[in-house]
Amino acid sequence: MRPYRPVLLSVSIATLVLAGCSPAAEGSSEATPDGYPITIENCGREVVIEKPPERIVSLNQGSTEVLLSLGVADRVVGAAGWTDPILPSLASDNENVARLADQAPSFEAVLDKEPDLVTASLQGTLGPGGVTTPEALQQLGVPSYMSAIECTKEAGNSDGPRTTTLELDSVFDEIRDVATLVGAEDKGEEIVAGMQERLDAISVDNADGVSVLYWFANSESPYMAGCCGGPGIITRTLGLKNVFDDAAEDWPQISWETVAQRDPDVLILGDLTRKSQTAENAAAKIAFLESNPVTREMTAVKNKRYVGLAGAELNPSIRIVDAMEKVADGLREHGLRS
Repeated sequence: MRPYRPVLLSVSIATLVLAGCSPAAEGSSEATPDGYPITIENCGREVVIEKPPERIVSLNQGSTEVLLSLGVADRVVGAAGWTDPILPSLASDNENVARLADQAPSFEAVLDKEPDLVTASLQGTLGPGGVTTPEALQQLGVPSYMSAIECTKEAGNSDGPRTTTLELDSVFDEIRDVATLVGAEDKGEEIVAGMQERLDAISVDNADGVSVLYWFANSESPYMAGCCGGPGIITRTLGLKNVFDDAAEDWPQISWETVAQRDPDVLILGDLTRKSQTAENAAAKIAFLESNPVTREMTAVKNKRYVGLAGAELNPSIRIVDAMEKVADGLREHGLRS
């Protein structure tokens, strides 16, 4: 990420001030759209939307997929923060959305889109040290929304431990919050109901106690899922045992010696298409596991008990039920559930 540039900021402020002093802005008699202004609570702060947003920038894939699922693709003017291809069902809607960056865009790239709403899935993107902060955007008159999923983390610490265990309700809260902000409440409820229906249909017979490990990325110092993030929802829902449920962080880095000692029944592997770290896709992970002298004797490796999930499924998001279905199917294929 390029450093913040005061010159650009001053120009943007001047532009907004001038716009605010235009004849159209002074004494405008335009009627307020039904339901607006809207105020919602968001991770300890208030987000106020004066009118339906028409130029939305999303800083993370999870946030983008929520917006597109709500049917507002024509109002999304930029997106970034990709770990995987877009959901196939959203591919056509995504074709006309400008990709600002594969990972974090510059603040300049965001402002260049003249957004009237910025959304994000991670504090590391919309927060200190990220692309920008809610406070910096608010100074420019731009409201922003952080996923409700992040509200159980310490403020400003995207990779740190959660203050409370993340539950599925927070995923639903994000969908409903964004639906409210863009004026698509009915569609939001429809999405939540559909996810709940699919969740109710997942069978978890005879899977209790099966031990699993979630490996997101990096072969040198691997990121493994702790107790309380998105993989925790999958684990608890399916009645499994995460061998690192004693780790409070979402994705602590853990040594291979410790991984081998925990020796899980099944390895759930991130199958990412991004190229920012080592062993991003599932094939690279499997090649490492089967060749490394520390890991190749593990029970799951010797029995080739692997389940691949996209990075967007390992991060808590609108794909959380997709992840549960894939894990449940993988357990069946490995003979670990009926």
